[in-house]
Amino acid sequence: MTQTLPRPAGATAPADPALAIPGTTVRGRQARVLPDDRPDTTSWAPRGDEADAATRAAPKARPGILATEGGPTVRPPAAAHLSDEQVAELGRELDAIRDDVLARRGAKDAAYIRRVIRLQRWLEVGGRTLLLNAKNRAAFVAGIAMLTTGKIIENMEIGHNVLHGQWDWMRDPDIHSTTWEWDFVTPSSAWQNTHNDAHHRWTNVIGKDTDVGYNLLRMDESEPWQPRHLLNPVLNAALAPIFEWGIALYDLELSKFQAGEKSWAEMRRDLASVAVKASRQAAKDYLATPIVAEALTGSGRAAVKATLISGVLRNIWAHSVIFCGHFPDGVETFTEEMVEGETRGDWYVRQMIGSANISGSKLMHFMTGNLSLQVEHHLFPDLPSNRYAEVAPKVQDICRRYGLPYTTGPLHKQVGSAWAKVFRLALP
Repeated sequence: MTQTLPRPAGATAPADPALAIPGTTVRGRQARVLPDDRPDTTSWAPRGDEADAATRAAPKARPGILATEGGPTVRPPAAAHLSDEQVAELGRELDAIRDDVLARRGAKDAAYIRRVIRLQRWLEVGGRTLLLNAKNRAAFVAGIAMLTTGKIIENMEIGHNVLHGQWDWMRDPDIHSTTWEWDFVTPSSAWQNTHNDAHHRWTNVIGKDTDVGYNLLRMDESEPWQPRHLLNPVLNAALAPIFEWGIALYDLELSKFQAGEKSWAEMRRDLASVAVKASRQAAKDYLATPIVAEALTGSGRAAVKATLISGVLRNIWAHSVIFCGHFPDGVETFTEEMVEGETRGDWYVRQMIGSANISGSKLMHFMTGNLSLQVEHHLFPDLPSNRYAEVAPKVQDICRRYGLPYTTGPLHKQVGSAWAKVFRLALP
């Protein structure tokens, strides 16, 4: 049975009414309050229950409505053999998997995420403490290792999943999708807009999901080739170490501004939010720790270098994991015709054949934020990530029985496959 946890003290209405205004903002400590009417998720996932209807009526409603029966005009090639009835039954099976997790979700899951947050904070504090003596080689190396690991865990297993609303059911104002501000240059609310609302609704639909190439790379053959695409490998190699900055630029939605779909006032607001967030990140990483390190041990420059290395390593890891989940061979893309008239079951099918997993150990899954189980994440983006491993065999069995591909492979294979696509699509 689901256990409802008591609301922590301090979960009262916000003093600042601006917190309720939609738009890109940088969340500070004053945002960590949770009024009774704050909706419980900002992650797009199809649901047919009363909670879903309540969420749609909230200010942060999920975009798009799925058909209740029938099917799309054209099904994707990998699912063309399925009838409307089979897709509907597949949807019911996946709903049952989701409902089973919800029925058992409770105190153990809450203890898990709080334990992970404590671990991450100890790693970050420990790493920054070691870097106060960064001139010492052992402290330099150990500090980088701890800080890098802390940053990866914060982004992947905590930030990404908290911002999907996976832990909103706890009603903890410190671990909620509307209050969390993560250790990434792009503000949380901007990322939720492009990722939760757009990408997860329109996964791999060309013309609707701009995560396919991030408006930078040619990652699908349907995009007409241009000479600039010869730079695909160079741009991707340059993107990896500065991935958080690439995402921040992408989340500004410059293409919408250029098309007149986004006003200058909105663009100004979003630019200001990124500037505030970047300033906070720089102050924490490249001023606070180095200044103290310089004062105590004369290690200021070494501390800056170590922190920079940590950020680059975190960015390369995040880039690799995300590309492995979306671009290896076996992952399908879709036309808008394939989602016209899409039902709940069809949406599930698209998530399964439009995503890829990374096989590996429990440690691998943890360090990827369980995005190594990308298929399961795309099916159930607002279920607790620690539950993905237990539902993966059930999802794989459904794929087998319905004749659908379930793309997975070890890290080196998936990274190689994604990069091969980058090189292949650089050419006409």
